[in-house]
Amino acid sequence: MPTPLTFTIEARSGNARTGRVETPHGGFDTPAFMPVGTRGTVKGILPHHVAQGGAQILLNNTYHLMLRPGSKLIQKMGGVHKFMNWNGPILTDSGGYQAYSMADINAIDEDGVSFRSYLNGDLIRMNPEIAMKVQNELGPDIMMAFDDCPPSIDPSTGHATQPRLAAATKRDTKKRTKYDHDARLEIANERTVRWLERCKVAHARPDEQSLFGIVQGGTDLARRDWSVERVCNIDLPGYAIGGVAVGETSDDIARVVRHTAPKMPKDKPRYLMGVGYERDMVAAVMAGVDMFDCVLPTRNGRNANAFTSEPGHNGQIRIRNARFVDDPLPIEPGCDCQACAPALHGWSAEGGGPFTRAYLRHLFNAGEMLGPILVTLHNLRFFQRLTEDLRVAIREDDWLGFVSKRPHLDELVKASLAQSQ
Repeated sequence: MPTPLTFTIEARSGNARTGRVETPHGGFDTPAFMPVGTRGTVKGILPHHVAQGGAQILLNNTYHLMLRPGSKLIQKMGGVHKFMNWNGPILTDSGGYQAYSMADINAIDEDGVSFRSYLNGDLIRMNPEIAMKVQNELGPDIMMAFDDCPPSIDPSTGHATQPRLAAATKRDTKKRTKYDHDARLEIANERTVRWLERCKVAHARPDEQSLFGIVQGGTDLARRDWSVERVCNIDLPGYAIGGVAVGETSDDIARVVRHTAPKMPKDKPRYLMGVGYERDMVAAVMAGVDMFDCVLPTRNGRNANAFTSEPGHNGQIRIRNARFVDDPLPIEPGCDCQACAPALHGWSAEGGGPFTRAYLRHLFNAGEMLGPILVTLHNLRFFQRLTEDLRVAIREDDWLGFVSKRPHLDELVKASLAQSQ
């Protein structure tokens, strides 16, 4: 059956691949990082500045747009592209992740999830049919199936101190005297397949919008195998790996993705949901993943945390740190973003210099809006430069060249290369 999405693989290096996805609103190169525009905007950043940073596709959040301003209003205004003045591809999540992340204000059953609106406390219902209807009205190019996202790790291991994991565990325990993690994973796997089948039936615009299914299974590799076989047996334009980066370590993320991604259809896009740390993305690309999204660039940018290629602290520097009080350097020397190299973007500052770390620190300490904007712009560009460099490494089969720009990733790249042989 023809779909409105095409995926062409242009080069491979081990399990890694680079290619091009085409949609009704244009295409994007893979590996691709999608900035998150939760409520129809990448916070504080003009759409053309997001594009100038290299982004070719954005993600919107179905749950939040459903609550405000509502999918029918957005449909009336011409759909999400016209509504937010973005003329490239858009992907919407389904609301399934909110069943995990907002477990303290929802209840899950076989038919779907009931939420309490964080806006006014109204009871909101989400199920496969409603998720499809809302996304059909929003009008993205790629829409995600409504799935059951369980806690990925057993709370008895001591990680239930994380608020989302603890809330999900409490909700999923219900009247049972003890949480059974194996049983919860099994329920989620089976339910995700049943819900995917319902999503495909309810999808009213398959000639205009592409539906992706989601593989679950936690950190249990056998359950990942079970989910891959059944989810990917349902013919769809693309597939995602869900239920990672929800409490487990980077090593566990890499282990799950290295096991799962190569078993997914080789001719369809593979999307790793919600993963955004540099090392996690690199390991996933080398395992065969094509698409990513994460709030880290924008959320951390608003909180004065800038991503760089410096080793340690997940590659971040804290701009508010006192050591930057008189630092004349840009966030990252050599970066071509609007903050580090404004002259490249038409702003001729005195001396042609960057927005300095000292100036940025002052902006944050003074509560000025420009600080979060500039660091967000840098972070967004950092992740686009990462995917650009990954595409070059794959095309040229040159991982040594890639590591030369990011020496702190040397051991990770070596381990990933060994895993792919």
